Amino acid sequence: MAIILNIETATKNCSVSLSEKGIVLSCIELNEGQFSHAEKLHDFILEVLKFSNLKMKDIEAVAVSKGPGSYTGLRIGVSAAKGICFALDIPLISVPTLSSLANSIKIKKGEYIIPMIDARRMEVYSSVFDDEYNQIRETKAEIIDEVSFSEFLNQGKVYFLGDGAEKCKELIQNKNAVFLENYFPSANEMAKLSYRNFNSNNFEDVAYFEPYYLKDFVAGKPKNYFN
Repeated sequence: MAIILNIETATKNCSVSLSEKGIVLSCIELNEGQFSHAEKLHDFILEVLKFSNLKMKDIEAVAVSKGPGSYTGLRIGVSAAKGICFALDIPLISVPTLSSLANSIKIKKGEYIIPMIDARRMEVYSSVFDDEYNQIRETKAEIIDEVSFSEFLNQGKVYFLGDGAEKCKELIQNKNAVFLENYFPSANEMAKLSYRNFNSNNFEDVAYFEPYYLKDFVAGKPKNYFN
């Protein structure tokens, strides 16, 4: 049946879906402007199962968003996915976060999609996809300026989406640039990608799989409450 549990926690959107052969059976997500994954994720998993009239033992694989994205968010999602895979002895699938984000829109021939995830300040995680959702430029952590992505903008319409796109609006002034609001990586778009990996037996090693952070984690400076 190919029942796959899809988990997306790379950004502030905590998203879970259950799919069969790439078709979403149920999906629940919450994006309230803060990271609530630790509190919501396991409840969401139980809810999508209940909505679909399925039980945990019916799941045949777990797919998780692999990054890039929030260090803490990715760790929570991967830890949950690994725990379920170990408990049920089922395969683990990873889905690149920017790929599922790109798949949330449709474009015309000759156009491009640039999904972006906020990496703080004027830096974003981004990649470039063509009109058939092929990734045509590697994923980068990059600082945006006035000439960013000009090689694509000079060829045709370019759609920017994700929580990193908003802060690029002021800098990238080009008639071919289209900025789409309120798009986040979602477990809804993961379904067809995870099913493709399932059919290809493209599985991760449950014991050794790590998220794709792209950048090293940097802890914030501790506050001194006594000064």
